[in-house]
Amino acid sequence: MVVDYEARGRSAVITLNRPEARNAVNQELAESLEAALDRFEADDEAWTGVLAGNGPAFCAGADLKAIADGAIRLSTPRGGFAGLVQRERTKPLIAAVDGPALAGGTELVLACDLVVASGNARFGLPEVKRSLIAAAGGLFRLPRALPRNLAMEMALTGGDLDVETAHAHGLVNRLVEPGSALEEALVLAEVINANAPLAVRATRAAIVDSVLLEDDEAFRLSGRLSVDIFATEDFKEGPRAFVEKRQPRWQGR
Repeated sequence: MVVDYEARGRSAVITLNRPEARNAVNQELAESLEAALDRFEADDEAWTGVLAGNGPAFCAGADLKAIADGAIRLSTPRGGFAGLVQRERTKPLIAAVDGPALAGGTELVLACDLVVASGNARFGLPEVKRSLIAAAGGLFRLPRALPRNLAMEMALTGGDLDVETAHAHGLVNRLVEPGSALEEALVLAEVINANAPLAVRATRAAIVDSVLLEDDEAFRLSGRLSVDIFATEDFKEGPRAFVEKRQPRWQGR
């Protein structure tokens, strides 16, 4: 399997598994990653996902060998590149980056909601070096995650960004020792999983969907999402657990 799926309690670990190709994206990987995301979204027991890469690289981007051999699709109709970058999702997804994430690999990271990276990680959009452009989200998501001029320099020069600078500017949430990105991502997932899952998903939706909205539209969006949460069983459980001085027992409904 070029993409592995593993349940870890309330978390799901989705692992890119083409280490011999530095987890570069070919059509098989794109379709397999979309299938793994389908499984994650449909699994009521999985509340948070972690995306990792097997081997020394997180993802080297598009498989240039496949492109040189004539491949023109490294995507899916619903998910776009790698089956992920345009995929509509409801649950949080954390990138666990323990090696280089370059070109499309950086775009996969930018498509996730949170990033845990080790000292082995680095990021970059080197497409211009191959007469390509970063058309899988990098050219508009990177300037949202980093200062504009830093993102512009990366995109125009094709140069790499070290993980320390990425962390300092907020692209990386947690910077950890080499070899520990996955386990730290699972720790972060458990912190998220301690919260009401439907409220977490609504909160994520409010942040993702309001990026380009004016304040009045964003307030309306937040209000609609709040009304949805008021109708859930977990909405009753939260205050009840507080009054009874116990940990809440979330049902996800």
